[in-house]
Amino acid sequence: MNLDWKNFLTATHGTIDDIDLIATKSEAKTILCPLSYLGVLSVSGKDAGQFLQGQITCNVHDISDSKSSLGAICNPKGRVITTFLLAKREETFLLLLPLELLGSVKKRLQMYVLRSAVTLTDSTDELCLIGRYRTNLAPSPEAFGSTSQQQQLTTIDLSGKLSRQLLIASVDEAKSYWTAQVGAQGFHPATPELWRSLDILEGIPWLDGNTSEEYIPQMLNLDILGGISFTKGCYTGQEIVARTHYLGKSKRQLFVAECDLGHLPAANAAITDDSTETEQLVGNVLQAQLSQGGCRMLVVLQVSEQPYHLKLEGEEVRVLPGQ
Repeated sequence: MNLDWKNFLTATHGTIDDIDLIATKSEAKTILCPLSYLGVLSVSGKDAGQFLQGQITCNVHDISDSKSSLGAICNPKGRVITTFLLAKREETFLLLLPLELLGSVKKRLQMYVLRSAVTLTDSTDELCLIGRYRTNLAPSPEAFGSTSQQQQLTTIDLSGKLSRQLLIASVDEAKSYWTAQVGAQGFHPATPELWRSLDILEGIPWLDGNTSEEYIPQMLNLDILGGISFTKGCYTGQEIVARTHYLGKSKRQLFVAECDLGHLPAANAAITDDSTETEQLVGNVLQAQLSQGGCRMLVVLQVSEQPYHLKLEGEEVRVLPGQ
């Protein structure tokens, strides 16, 4: 996170950690979250589009100033190294991905640049990411990925169950926007953890060092989320991803779940099924955030026609309906 941006938030709200996490006040109409856990990897140069097309699961030709997409970078075995949100500003592509993985992803992509006219830049310190959740607006899921540009502010629609947008801004633009919102009626600031919890509710998967290179894209529902093109041609790991698609459904899938744990489980924590006499491992925790009354999670489970009785550290795990 840019130091000037961090100092601005600290001066405005005390500390980032003091920003109220529980953004459920009835008067809160616009909730803003600084997304300090995400980084920005810029890909520029005349060969940038062609280069990315051979490295990522989504179709770069679909990305423009008005359209963004989820996607993934895979290893040669088709395992996801990182998921990302891909946007474009003028002639530069922006990969928004977990800050924890940015350095290793940049190093790996650099191996494939060779003689291409491509420059990879960590732009995390130059660009600010803000999550905006509008509680008084009905979401438009069909608008997911729609992008608008206004001066130095890029807005990406992430509407699903909720009306959410992700904003990309220069430091000065972010400060100006935030200042204007602070004075508006119904404004409510929240921590990055709230946005993580909303991402989980929407089924948007983010990886870390423990879960990187563990799952193929379909296990993370990236096909359902529009993050995989099956017609774009070759990219690293494409053969495995395509084979899974054309030969049948993935044996594992991503679900939103909750349990009554009072603490965060570890990434990749085991989820078991005790509906039979022998307890069996049937899945793992991908992400988790504490919420009111328990723990909200994204879990990767074996697909089964038989009902599970899921457990995590002895607590019942409930898969949320509508999946």
